Amino acid sequence: MFRIALIEDDDTMREGMAHVLQRDGHEIETFSNGSDAIDACQVREFDLIISDYRMRPMDGLQVFQALQTMEQHPDFILITAYGTIEMAVEAMKQGMSDYITKPFSLEEFRVRIEKILARRAIVQEKERLDEENAYLREQIDGQYNFGEIVGESPQIKEIFRQIQKVAPTDSSVLIIGESGTGKELVARAIHHVSQRAGGPFIKVNCGALVESLLESELFGHEKGAFTGATRQRRGKFELAHKGSIFLDEIGDISPAMQIKLLRVLQEHEFDRVGGEQTVQVDVRVIAATNQDLMTKVEESTFREDLYYRLNVIPIELPPLRERREDIALLVKHFVEKKARELSRPIPVILPEAMEALMQYNWPGNVRELENVLERALVLCDENTVGLNDLPVLTAGPIRINGIRLPSENLPLDQVLEHMEEQLIRRALERTNGVKTQAARLLGIKTSALYYKLEKYELV
Repeated sequence: MFRIALIEDDDTMREGMAHVLQRDGHEIETFSNGSDAIDACQVREFDLIISDYRMRPMDGLQVFQALQTMEQHPDFILITAYGTIEMAVEAMKQGMSDYITKPFSLEEFRVRIEKILARRAIVQEKERLDEENAYLREQIDGQYNFGEIVGESPQIKEIFRQIQKVAPTDSSVLIIGESGTGKELVARAIHHVSQRAGGPFIKVNCGALVESLLESELFGHEKGAFTGATRQRRGKFELAHKGSIFLDEIGDISPAMQIKLLRVLQEHEFDRVGGEQTVQVDVRVIAATNQDLMTKVEESTFREDLYYRLNVIPIELPPLRERREDIALLVKHFVEKKARELSRPIPVILPEAMEALMQYNWPGNVRELENVLERALVLCDENTVGLNDLPVLTAGPIRINGIRLPSENLPLDQVLEHMEEQLIRRALERTNGVKTQAARLLGIKTSALYYKLEKYELV
């Protein structure tokens, strides 16, 4: 369906042409003079303008010329009498789409219109694909592959199994996990092995935009819908047609946006901001959150019906600290990847550095690990990564892992002495054996440190 403006000062003629166009399913606005049509074009976009030539106060040619100064450029057909054909031909040289000479049959009129609109549909589809491809080039750095999800732990193997089972369906998926656990990678994997793999994968960070901008981002807007809306813009749901849309941080959307999103999930349709035409889409929704949405439902900050629409198939990602057996594989993967990106040889990770990587708690999960390794590769000397190249891991509180508590008769004194000895060892490692700095790090006097060094035979 196209939006057409019909300008004709003869009431009978105008009504007859409008009836033909409406019967073909187009959205028609009629005007008895060119001035009113120009005013309408200031706030709404039209695909086609059909105008009679002889009108007052503006004739059809003046309407066409006025449109050339505006941002929108609809197709334009001039209806003219035989005596003004030369003028019409000259106007076509200036960019007018076609002209029709009076008298004409309504069937001839219909055929000429459909020819223009068919050509415009091809142009619009090309523009849509260009816009979609531009978005994808921004969002996707190279072809996605399963190698980006690294791990051999039971948790990761279960994620792989879930992806393979979920992907062939069109069911909504809710990916749950802490920040940095790889929720987007899982969403891309689901799309990549689905029947929609040939379609677009569109990502939207729902938590990064205020409500008004998020609505326009998701659903698009019409020209004049708000200040700065100088042209019609397709939203991410339209760009994701026949593909998948990934709604990250879904728990941050407002109650009003929740209602609009629920409509898309239920009816597969929406309205652009400021629009009157309903847009139909075929999109698979994959959402992600690091929040407990059921708690938000109980607190009445997240709609229960939307929650169940999104949570058809939940996939929960474990934090990195709960799958430490994957850390060594991830380190190897990221070191090789970053070395290629930096055009450098693959560095050697020294044993003490690998131990620190294995023992760190990784509050930022896999994303933090990748960032730490990239920084280490940039700053390391002699193509080796040591503890000094991992300041983020050693700048925080000293951590003691692996303490095993017996079921009874806990030897507290022995455990405390063991912890104290380990803390002193870690402090000396961090300060390269400088005892005054180690004492300051531990918060004790240097004399007390020397006493403890003798006690634990560390001198």
